Amino acid sequence: MSIILIGLPSSGKSTLGVLLAKSMGYKFIDADIVIQERQGRLLHEIIDELGPEGFIEIENEINQSITDTKAVIATGGSAVYGEKAMEHFKTLGKVVYIKIPFETMEQRLGDYAHRGVAIKAGMTLRDMYEERIPLYEKYADITIEGLNTMHQTVTSLVEGLKL
Repeated sequence: MSIILIGLPSSGKSTLGVLLAKSMGYKFIDADIVIQERQGRLLHEIIDELGPEGFIEIENEINQSITDTKAVIATGGSAVYGEKAMEHFKTLGKVVYIKIPFETMEQRLGDYAHRGVAIKAGMTLRDMYEERIPLYEKYADITIEGLNTMHQTVTSLVEGLKL
């Protein structure tokens, strides 16, 4: 069984994923890095060239190709826009939503232009937040608060997964 981490940009998916994989003896996969490797360019370069919708198509396709079991998979914040990929992830294991408040996301993100955040034209960060929350909630098997220390979060997640 794999563990798939979803949540807003800067919610701690990658950091938590590394720690969780290490504590469980699982492989760690950062889906954003897989996308960059396969595309041969950075996330923000893909978004700049193809727009958020084009990026989301690529993300959805690549996420569907991740088939590892016994892995912790940290997805990009926009992964929940890819319905086929999210349904695929649900067949691989448990989907965990790392929940953070808007203010925390905004503070952690700072200047997100070079971060590779797929935000649709004309949307504010608040709009993106409001649009994505129901999607994270829809796909999550487990929801955890992302404001604790990483150690506390890993411990509560392992307990929540009953591993």
